[in-house]
Amino acid sequence: MDSPDTDLRTPAPSAPAAAPARVRPSRSGKPQGQWKVDGPTPLNSNEEVKAAGNGLDVRRRIEETYAREGFDSIDGDDLHGRFRWWGLYTQRKPGIDGGRTAQLEPHELEDRYFMLRVRSDGALLPPRALRVLGSIATDFARGTADITDRQNVQYHWIGIEDVPEIWRRLDTVGLETTTACGDTPRGFLGSPVAGIAADEIIDPTPVIAEIKRRFIGDPELANLPRKFKTAITGHPSLDVAHEINDVSLVGVVHPELGPGYDLWVGGALSTTPRLAERLGAFVTEEQAADVWHGVIRIFRDYGFRRLRNKARLKFLLADWGTERFREVLETEYLGYALADGPAPAPATGPGDHVGVHPQKDGRSYIGAAPTVGRIGGDLLTRLADLVEEVGAEGVRLTAFQKLVVLGVPAERVEDAVAGLEGLGLRTRPGALRRSSMACTGLEFCKLAIVDTKDTAERTIDELETRLADVEDQLEAPISMHVNGCPNSCARIQTADIGLKGQIITTDEGEQVPGFQVHLGGSLGRHDLEVPQLGRTLRQHKVAATELGEYVERVVRRYVAGRDSGETFAAWTHRAEDEELR
Repeated sequence: MDSPDTDLRTPAPSAPAAAPARVRPSRSGKPQGQWKVDGPTPLNSNEEVKAAGNGLDVRRRIEETYAREGFDSIDGDDLHGRFRWWGLYTQRKPGIDGGRTAQLEPHELEDRYFMLRVRSDGALLPPRALRVLGSIATDFARGTADITDRQNVQYHWIGIEDVPEIWRRLDTVGLETTTACGDTPRGFLGSPVAGIAADEIIDPTPVIAEIKRRFIGDPELANLPRKFKTAITGHPSLDVAHEINDVSLVGVVHPELGPGYDLWVGGALSTTPRLAERLGAFVTEEQAADVWHGVIRIFRDYGFRRLRNKARLKFLLADWGTERFREVLETEYLGYALADGPAPAPATGPGDHVGVHPQKDGRSYIGAAPTVGRIGGDLLTRLADLVEEVGAEGVRLTAFQKLVVLGVPAERVEDAVAGLEGLGLRTRPGALRRSSMACTGLEFCKLAIVDTKDTAERTIDELETRLADVEDQLEAPISMHVNGCPNSCARIQTADIGLKGQIITTDEGEQVPGFQVHLGGSLGRHDLEVPQLGRTLRQHKVAATELGEYVERVVRRYVAGRDSGETFAAWTHRAEDEELR
C-alpha cells in the first residue's frame, strides 16, 4: 500500500498544448494561469496542490488509510483540498460565534467531523434509495439531512471512519459523492419532472445520463480553475435556475430541427454576481454531451487560475464575450458549427412544482415543501414508506430545496397529499413558506457569520401570523432567501427578499447578528419578462431578531402601494428607498 506522501506526488493530468496564435491573452495583459495561454505552471498554492496529485485519487487513501487510522492520520493537503473531490468538507466546531469567523484561522474553526454531500443529478429516488439516504442520516449523521438548492442531500457529523460504509450503501442504489465539491464538475440540476410532465418540451434524462456516464470521474476534468455548475431542463417552467449556472441547456423547439436545447454559459452569484448569457446556439440531443464537454474544457484550458476570486467561468465570458466564446467552442473543441436557435419562452409557471400536477400518463406528481430544506433520517425513511403505500414511483429533488413525488395514481392523490402533510411536507404551503430557502449557516459552515436555518424557520412561523390577513392578496409567492455569509449559496441576489448575513451594529452600539437586504431578484419567473438581480439597500441592515417585523413592514407597503398586477420584485425596483426600509 502506497503511503499518502507517495500518492501526493502522483502527477495530475497534463495541461493541454498551447493555444493557436489567434487566441490572445486576457485583457489585463498579465499572466492569469490560463493553461493554453500562460502554460501549466501553478501560480498559487491551491494550483500547486492540484498539480501535485489528482483529487480523485484520495478516495483510495480514505478507504485504505484514513478510515482505519482515524482523523489524525489525514494529510493536510488531502483534508483541506482533495477531500472535496469526494464531497467532504470539515464542518464548523460548535460554540464559535459568527463574530469570530473572520478572526480565526480555518484550522481553528474546523471540527473533526465532516459535511458530506451526495449528488442526485435530477435522478428519481425510489423507496429503496430513500431508505438508504435515511439510514445514512440515522446511523452516521446524528439524524441530519438537508436538501440543498443544487438537488443534493447534505449530511453533517460524519466521521472519517464511517465514510467507506456510506459509499458502499450509496453504491447499492446508484448514488455517489464523486466531485460533489471541489474544483470539479459539481452535481447537475435536472428538471424534477423530466420525462413525466404533460407539458414537457424535451426529456433531458438521456442527456444527463450520457454526460455522467462519459465524464463524471474523468481524471482529465478533475483539475478545473474553480467549481463548474450545470443545469439541464426540458420543462417550460425553466425549473433549474439556468441563468446562474456555468453551463445550461434549456429546452426549446427549433422551427426546422424540432425539440432540442438553447445553450447558456457563464452564470454565477457569490460576491460578484453575473447572469449567464445565451450563445444563440441550438443543440440537438445527440450533440448535447459533446457540447457540454467542449464548454467545460474551455473552462479548464482558458479559465483564469491566478486569483481564485476571478477563476469562475463568468470572468472568462466577461473577457471574451459570447461571440468569441462560441467561435472557440465550435472551431477548437467541436469541429463543427452549431445551428442558430430560438431563445426559451418566458416561464409558464413556478419552477418549484409545489402542489398536484397531471403527468402525461394520467397519473400525478405532487410537489411538497420541507421548511428551508430540512429533512432528517427518520423523515426520509417514512417518506419511502409513504411512496410505497400510495403506489408512487419515487421522489426527485428540486433546485428550490423542495421535493416532488412522481407517479401517484389518480385514486391515491388525496392519500398522498394527506401523508405528505402528516410528515410536515406542505403541498399547499403559504406564500412565504413555499418560497423560502436557507443555506447551512452558522450551525455547521466555517464561512458563516449568522444562523440561517433556525432564523428562517422562526421568521416564517412568525410571518404566517403577522401577514395572515394579506396573504391571499399577494399576486405570487414572495421568496425569502437567507444566507449566512456573502457567498450566496442560498441565491440571495435572485430572491424577492434576499438576506446576506453579517454582524451589524445597532443604534445603541451593540454588535449583533443581522442581515444586509437585497430586494427584487428573480430567475425563471413566469410573472416577469426578464431575469434580474436584486437591488441592494447598501446602508440598510436588519437585526436577526427584527427580521419578521421588517418583512411584514415591506410586504404591507407593497400591498398598499403596488399597481394593478404588479409583482413584488417589480415594485421594489421602482419604490423609493424609504419605502423599503
